[in-house]
Amino acid sequence: MTAGRAARVATRRAGIVPVALAVGGALLLAGCGDQTDGASGGSGGGSGKLNSMLPDKIRSAGVIKVGTDAAYKPMEYKEGAEIVGLDPDLAEAMGKKLGVRFEFTNGTFDGLITSMQTGRFDMIMSSMTDTKDRQEGLDDKGKKAGKGVDFVDYLSAGSSILVKKGNPEKIESVDQMCGKKVATQRGTTSHEILKAQTKKCVKDGKKKIDIEPYNTDDEARVRLKTGGVVADISDFPVAANAAKSGADFEVVGEQMQSAPYGMAVSKDNKKLRDALKAAMNAIIEDGSYKRALEKWGVQDGGLKKATINAGD
Repeated sequence: MTAGRAARVATRRAGIVPVALAVGGALLLAGCGDQTDGASGGSGGGSGKLNSMLPDKIRSAGVIKVGTDAAYKPMEYKEGAEIVGLDPDLAEAMGKKLGVRFEFTNGTFDGLITSMQTGRFDMIMSSMTDTKDRQEGLDDKGKKAGKGVDFVDYLSAGSSILVKKGNPEKIESVDQMCGKKVATQRGTTSHEILKAQTKKCVKDGKKKIDIEPYNTDDEARVRLKTGGVVADISDFPVAANAAKSGADFEVVGEQMQSAPYGMAVSKDNKKLRDALKAAMNAIIEDGSYKRALEKWGVQDGGLKKATINAGD
């Protein structure tokens, strides 16, 4: 998720992952890290009007606690102990408008929503795709499993196919993956695309895709690099960055299922949701949003304005 997982266009790290909402969150929380690895934003300053939109608790603390899975370059990843990338840069710009600091804490992607709902974070900013299932708190079978979340949408992204340089298997679409081993990050839109395609393979009388889901996209790419799978499906920004950063991979085919990335907040935290939307629109208007997207090469996923719950 152009840059637009709307490109994860990079999670679409981003995808449905309604299972992250399941009650019985102990399993989902099991993989979450608990350390604060980095922080973005600035305390003090900002627009008095925007600062006044924030919940009193956050205004008093001067900090917005953010859950993320910092393994999704260029969106969010770790350099030493610091979490860097497009999302932290956007958060820093928004922090200047709001007069607060955004503090990022690393966790496992498919446990982020549950962690936020239990009060560990104020919000999630992790290349998470805005979907109706996540908004409504539905699990992967369409059953109610949680309260759901609201999204402030800030980038358009989709899923892309990453293959080894030279594309030895001549793969251009998921239709060619029946009977083959393919890697992806667990609990993402890309994972859901593969699960849907493998059902289609079986329906068409072909062998199912041997899907290898990993906790991080980095692990999926290692598997691809060693030849264990024929492709890795991930959000466009992540796939494009992997192809650009070395001589091991290339992106093939068309982007799939473009959708908005959103900052997720609890349904009962509308003041924070509306403040985030106002801050995002403020950095779009002053040009800092565009500069951040250009810095990370994802400008094709840029939006003209922030929206709320625009995902399907």
